[in-house]
Amino acid sequence: MKKKFIVLGVLVASFGVSKMNAQINFGDKAIGAVQKGVTGFTFSNADAAKLSKEAVDKLDAEHEIAGPTDGYAVRLNRVFGKHAAGDGFTLNYKVYKLKEVNAFATADGSVRVYSGLMDIMDDNELIAVIGHEIGHVANNDSRDAIRAAYQKEALMDGAASQSATLATVTDSQLGKIGSAIIDSKYSRKQESEADLFAYNFMKKNGYDVNAEESAFRILAKMSEGSQASFIDQMMSSHPDSKKRADDAKKRAEKDGLYKAYVQQKIVNTVPAATTTKKTTTTKKTTTKKK
Repeated sequence: MKKKFIVLGVLVASFGVSKMNAQINFGDKAIGAVQKGVTGFTFSNADAAKLSKEAVDKLDAEHEIAGPTDGYAVRLNRVFGKHAAGDGFTLNYKVYKLKEVNAFATADGSVRVYSGLMDIMDDNELIAVIGHEIGHVANNDSRDAIRAAYQKEALMDGAASQSATLATVTDSQLGKIGSAIIDSKYSRKQESEADLFAYNFMKKNGYDVNAEESAFRILAKMSEGSQASFIDQMMSSHPDSKKRADDAKKRAEKDGLYKAYVQQKIVNTVPAATTTKKTTTTKKTTTKKK
């Protein structure tokens, strides 16, 4: 069985030759040669994993990560730990302590969740989000996305574009790829298919499928308020959140599973340690008469 790689938000990076040509003075023949080389490049799952790990390592070094005893990390481990391995994939996950509402993963199985997302979604809603991202991997969206990102950088380097194997990228290029991972872009069709995958994932694993609708209702509400700036940035290429929530509701109704979802308590703090009061028993002694 081929190894699957879990990716939660690796970007679809599109590019145009005319745009690249404006930045680099390629001649027509050179552009044609670069395009031919890039088109003929075979980008495997292993290539995607290798490049993704390098980009995420750089991102990890640039962000504040919740330590193992931090409440956010403890919660993420509790929620996602049971899904860290299975069906040929392995995940490693961390929390970026940022207020933005976002999450992503890469082809090497690195999952990164922003604390801002964990502040507004309960456990079931978080499961809906990761199920959606797993859908991008199952549908090969993530592999194709990271390939597109690499191809964009290959156009910047004619020699790399002609290589039959994955070329070493510069620190600057890794930074661009990392930024593209965070600012993920998928087509509306891809997003809708990933939504369906998330629903089926939750249903299969015994979660409340109505949490998917709830997650999208939250995003739709936030896009109308003070948080709209980074919600709009996050959802810029996604279908309308309200429509996605309506679609999730219809799926649940069709399966006879619909029930208005009530968000559970959100706890991002370390559980208080329970102390057991030690009971001291006094042993009664008797003195024998001599």
